[in-house]
Amino acid sequence: MDTVVTKRIVLSGYYGFDNSGDEAVLQSILLALEEQGRESGIRFVPIVLSASPEKTKATYGVEAAHRMRIGEVIRAIRGADGLISGGGSLLQDATSAKTIPYYLAILKIAQLFGKPTFIYSQGIGPVHRGMFFGWIRSVFNKSKYISVRDKESKELLLKMKVAREIAVVPDPVMGMPLGSCASQAAAHADRGGSASDKPVIGVSVRYWNQDRSELKALAEALRTVLERSEAVIRFLPFHLPSDAAASAELMGWIGGGFDSRMTVADHITHPQHMLAEVGRCRLLLGMRLHSLIYAASQEVPLLGISYDPKIDQFLNRLQTSAIASTQTVDSAKVAEEMLRLLERRSAWQEEKRELIHRLKDEAQRPAHQIASFFIKGRGSK
Repeated sequence: MDTVVTKRIVLSGYYGFDNSGDEAVLQSILLALEEQGRESGIRFVPIVLSASPEKTKATYGVEAAHRMRIGEVIRAIRGADGLISGGGSLLQDATSAKTIPYYLAILKIAQLFGKPTFIYSQGIGPVHRGMFFGWIRSVFNKSKYISVRDKESKELLLKMKVAREIAVVPDPVMGMPLGSCASQAAAHADRGGSASDKPVIGVSVRYWNQDRSELKALAEALRTVLERSEAVIRFLPFHLPSDAAASAELMGWIGGGFDSRMTVADHITHPQHMLAEVGRCRLLLGMRLHSLIYAASQEVPLLGISYDPKIDQFLNRLQTSAIASTQTVDSAKVAEEMLRLLERRSAWQEEKRELIHRLKDEAQRPAHQIASFFIKGRGSK
């Protein structure tokens, strides 16, 4: 197109909290908007609602406002052409009863100002409080586009009687590219091993059970793998500093003189740099959802430990299931499957490649729909 249209768009999500997964969602949405906007003749100018606006500005080169300062939020929305809510698990009341009201309020403010709102690849639920059903239905029915990241989220919205069309798309992170800096770093490393040609097992863990029983069981499994292979372990903390602490604790339980074969990537904050770390692994064992998504996007064989339905829902999209849950970890089974995948990496990639490529393409769909909305200059009927 000869004329480039500029559109300012506010992004609302769990941004600015040093959670690598949510930062990856933000990075992925920004890159998808840039790509789809370029193809449509639109220059999107994002304004991110963040808990750390200055850090968000410096990291992504975007405008940002403090997510909890209502004056800043209102000014950002009033001066924008639309608002995106997502992705991530924003509308759930498992962690707090305040989460759903906050994100709905941001959407409602935009709607009161007459701004089009877009729901971007969200994971909906769990929603235990019935009073939230009507609130979500009211706000979503006034949105111009709704996309969720799994069929379970769509089914929950239908149960709430949301009347608008609901698209099921992959998590936006499935479409995140490595980026130039990360690509250059990855190019100098064997993606199936380390500089010493030992296969690298990526491990992403978090605290969950109070007694740490799941981590102790995983330590036993990893010790078995170290004893029966030449692999080295690279711990990948996705939420600092808590995941780094969990990783260090796990390393201590593995013990047995394996210290020289275990490292922690505890200083990585940029999503694309963490993506490159995952891409160098021969295998990934992950509790964090986005560690599994990173692995899938880089065609790294993966094993998921489920602590939340969102883990199972993503694994379902890959036509696989969790190797264990935080309630039940069979150390011997986990170790055997890890050793099997270390040997069958190529077969796993061949089996999953077409499915992964399809998911990566579909991850661009919400950004494409948003760009199309602004090109048409009107919402869907």
